[in-house]
Amino acid sequence: NNLFTFEILHAKVIKRVQLVEKPAGKILAEIKMILQEVAIYHKEKNMSRIGKKPIEIPSGVEITIDGQTVTAKGPLGTETVVVRPEIAVKIEDNHIILSKVGQTRETDALFGLSRTLVANAVHGVKEGFEKKLEIQGVGYRANMEGKNLNLALGYSHPVVVEPPEGITISVEANTKISVKGSNKQKVGDVAAFIRSKRPPEVYKGKGVRYEGEYIRRKAGKAGKK
Repeated sequence: NNLFTFEILHAKVIKRVQLVEKPAGKILAEIKMILQEVAIYHKEKNMSRIGKKPIEIPSGVEITIDGQTVTAKGPLGTETVVVRPEIAVKIEDNHIILSKVGQTRETDALFGLSRTLVANAVHGVKEGFEKKLEIQGVGYRANMEGKNLNLALGYSHPVVVEPPEGITISVEANTKISVKGSNKQKVGDVAAFIRSKRPPEVYKGKGVRYEGEYIRRKAGKAGKK
């Protein structure tokens, strides 16, 4: 708690400065020592809750660790995550456990991130990820040509999107697009790329949007009376 931490720091500084008369350099040394104590307290109380949480290995998923490389193999494919040297990874009791090597600000930042990346790889090869999009607008539609997505978005030419390896695109009712894959980042990138071909405009909302996305509308110009 930042407020609690500040109150501790403030109280200690006031107490030590009032009780002893010291040259400015010694007082600064005292303050520096107090700051270090508060920093240690803050790290212990606010260590990443995400990073500490073990990752359960589901049935049908095989995990191998080679140095800093974590490989997850499952029904939907294989995903590999290279963990930074500041983070240690091990398998214990059918769980993947991450821990910090050393205590630095950079390590704190990487702890939760590394756990999330590994967890996404495990989830991706077992259940996969999906991103849905919707098309709105008269004459706007989508259809599949083999594995490629063909979009009619009001241009003089069709827009063709070729999915990368590991990504599957499907279309329902010519206006609903589904992007699936085992890699969460790839799924999000492909969905964002499709949306970028005709982002929703702010007057009528025509274009490609994520399912459930809210588009803030603008009022059109009023005609002359």
